[in-house]
Amino acid sequence: MKVVTVQNRRAEWDSFVHACDDATAYHRFDWKAVFSKSFGHPCHYLAAIDDHGEWQGILPLVHMRSRIFGNFMVSLPFVNYGGLLCQNEAVAALLLEEAEKLRRSCGATHVELRHIARRPENLPTKRHKVTMVLKLAGSADDQWKVFDPKLRNQIRKAQKNGLEFRHGRLDLIDGFYEVFARNMRDLGTPVYAKQFFRHVMETFPDTTAILVVMHEGKMIAAGLASWFKGRIEIPWASSIKDYKTFCPNHMLYWEAIRFAIEHGFGEFDFGRSTPNEGTYNFKKQWGALPITLNWQYLLDEQGQIPELNPSNPKYQLAIRVWQCLPVAVSKLFGPLIVRNIP
Repeated sequence: MKVVTVQNRRAEWDSFVHACDDATAYHRFDWKAVFSKSFGHPCHYLAAIDDHGEWQGILPLVHMRSRIFGNFMVSLPFVNYGGLLCQNEAVAALLLEEAEKLRRSCGATHVELRHIARRPENLPTKRHKVTMVLKLAGSADDQWKVFDPKLRNQIRKAQKNGLEFRHGRLDLIDGFYEVFARNMRDLGTPVYAKQFFRHVMETFPDTTAILVVMHEGKMIAAGLASWFKGRIEIPWASSIKDYKTFCPNHMLYWEAIRFAIEHGFGEFDFGRSTPNEGTYNFKKQWGALPITLNWQYLLDEQGQIPELNPSNPKYQLAIRVWQCLPVAVSKLFGPLIVRNIP
């Protein structure tokens, strides 16, 4: 068995990914190009291959380095999932050994592995986030019957307020980005460059779509949907807070669920949340169940698990300042900052 760094063996890599039950959309090889083109980060895509040439495991890693946020590797940054994908623990150990060598040679403080299941058991682990997943009914009518009366009334309210739903692709990306950028500014979070979302959609034209809610010709809520192996996810979604009483998020997610059912998906992934906070409770009302995420680490001699997240007190002042910026300014400087925040 040997571990190699893969540069351009896309077909073999993706063949292995599609054969693994626990693979996610982000394990696909073309995300390597998305990360490189969008952010300029070096990528180390590791594969364990046995003596017969059979692939036994993979580990995609992205190396991030900045003066402010540090020097580290992530599998995978900017998305919810990543980490080891392998046949057994012996293969996992080989891939982790190579990742540790890479960490040391790059002078990185840690390697972050964004696992769903905990693997392996002995690594330092954070379990502070969950993903919320809804098992979909066979028809939109059956799904509607499962919702409680309060949720149905909020969806009807959006419809009575004259909101309209549309879906498309790159034709909607400008409007999607305006909504997303404004919402990120309001949250005090630096925004990705529009080019990142364009790269995602151009790289995965058959498994992505933009879903939007309109009011009197203006886009007020939008999400980028992505799907893989029976599960659909909206990893990036936003709405304009001025229209909150119109319930645009309820229309967006109801129509996204209808879209998923019509296209034959079995699960709807609402994405990452912190238990008992606002977005968690919003997702829970749809019947989505929490699945605890296991973010695991290879650490340097200091042994300190990183805290690069908005709840870290040392970022609170920066968040408040960012919320006061004009949206145009946040779009100009946000991409320069967020490229180094995983």
